[in-house]
Amino acid sequence: MKKFKPQHSRLLFIDREIREGGFPNSDLLAKEWEVSRKTILRDIDYMRTMLNAPLAYSPKDRGYYYTEENFHLPAMSLNDSDLFAIFIADKVLKQYENTPIYSRLNSVFAKIFESLPDKVTINPDLLDNKFSFFQIPRTIISESVWETIFSALRTSQTVFISHEKPGSEKKEERKIDPYHVLSFQGEWYVIGYCHLQKSIRTFALSRISRAEPVDDYFTVPDDFDFKQTTRSSFGVQWGEEEFAVKIWFSEKAAPYIKERKWYRKQHIIENDDRSIIMCFNISHLLEVQRWVLSWGCMAKVLAPGELINQVAEELQKTSAHYGNGNE
Repeated sequence: MKKFKPQHSRLLFIDREIREGGFPNSDLLAKEWEVSRKTILRDIDYMRTMLNAPLAYSPKDRGYYYTEENFHLPAMSLNDSDLFAIFIADKVLKQYENTPIYSRLNSVFAKIFESLPDKVTINPDLLDNKFSFFQIPRTIISESVWETIFSALRTSQTVFISHEKPGSEKKEERKIDPYHVLSFQGEWYVIGYCHLQKSIRTFALSRISRAEPVDDYFTVPDDFDFKQTTRSSFGVQWGEEEFAVKIWFSEKAAPYIKERKWYRKQHIIENDDRSIIMCFNISHLLEVQRWVLSWGCMAKVLAPGELINQVAEELQKTSAHYGNGNE
């Protein structure tokens, strides 16, 4: 990888010399760092234009000084491991490519790279050849919707939206007060007060075709706590009721279940036949139902009764698709 310019350690040295009243000039600095005078002048220009350093030249002292007494450059100290982590994060950032936040974070990364020291380098081929990140399926979000929702989130401004429920051809128009934004499994959701339903609702940003701010502002209620509200959720669905869930997993599925943390407060019981039972409490059953079905015959709901009935009904409907051979 090409080394980053200007050299950050050199900039910090120039900054320190100026703050200590040394009135450094380009000739002395070039000699100290064994670089050309033009390199130092580029450093000085970079400090002025990119780092907003209040630099001035004193003909009397034949060197540079700060016109603001308390100014100093922010120091950034990174080693090879730090830079390696930055490049990993840069690749992980790809999962947000469908959102406007991607270009902005790219800009932040570029600024970090520009300020890194020469001595910290890494070969990008190491990442390209030895690290890969498979992206989960992600939804497409309108940039104008994204900008409007996130702006309203910052300013506590009510938003008028046009929203379409899954499977519905009719768009519903309503006003919402955005309280919180959540990213989950490739989708982004806005959670807030719905003026139409008079309650807290969750809306997928990908299903909002239009969003416009209105001349109303809101205050998030003191009793709204996102973490408390979602404490017993298995995903983005939650409710008032709480269910004690027990799911049996076969010997084949058990190793895969045990190697992951599926739920914050899960408890696993190991059986003599190497099968397991996972236990946890949740406030909504829909996403657990889908999760259980994804394991096929290797999973069986033991409780609650509502979930047993939901899974059984869904399996019957699915089985009906294959009941007549290839028809």
